[in-house]
Amino acid sequence: MESIRLDQVCLWRRTQEEFSYDLKKTVLSIFEGKYRQPAKKLVLDNIDLVVEKGEKIGIIGSNGAGKSTLLKVISGILQPTTGTVRVRGKIAPLIELGAGFDSEISVIDNILLYGVLLGFSRAEMKERSDSILDFAELEDYRFIPVKGLSSGMVARLGFAIATDIQPDILILDEVLSVGDESFRNKCQKRLDQFWDSHVTILVVSHSMDFIRNSCDQAIWLSKGHLKLAGGSQEVVKSYLDSVT
Repeated sequence: MESIRLDQVCLWRRTQEEFSYDLKKTVLSIFEGKYRQPAKKLVLDNIDLVVEKGEKIGIIGSNGAGKSTLLKVISGILQPTTGTVRVRGKIAPLIELGAGFDSEISVIDNILLYGVLLGFSRAEMKERSDSILDFAELEDYRFIPVKGLSSGMVARLGFAIATDIQPDILILDEVLSVGDESFRNKCQKRLDQFWDSHVTILVVSHSMDFIRNSCDQAIWLSKGHLKLAGGSQEVVKSYLDSVT
């Protein structure tokens, strides 16, 4: 059964320079007759992809290849400019851990909000809150606003929520780079449970050994193109051959 399908997905995005081009400068440039249309870049180019339920897919490629952007499109964080994205099941996206939290409200309220946004009921998230706080080692911060947490604490909270709710699809983007060694080991043990289940997993990693040993399939992105898809051993070998 298909879990994820992308058909001819393209995504154009404004360049970083244009994102920093503020409203005041825009108005002034219009008055001075110097206004120009924002530059855009083709970040994903005609992506066709089918992921079957329960598959573990590694996504590889150089920096700027479109790996994280692809995960955001699948997660619904970004909408494709053209093409269609179909997803069956509840997704837990571990992308930019902590993104989406409201810094002004408490940790416990963010747990409830985050879970509801992922499609779970408020009552269910209340039942899960103690186990989430325990895993994140934030029991004493239950009523503290998120803005009072360190970036590491916020990342731990995001990981704890997304992996506690048992999603149908788990989206991972270099998530094990957060926290100290003890917490990373705890994260790895929890992720191992997902690998042994029927959860569909898409993971971006720069560790080719991890992709080879942990993923059934892999896809290689290059400048927004899907350059190669297939068995993880084959795709990783082709990628490494191209960069050595």
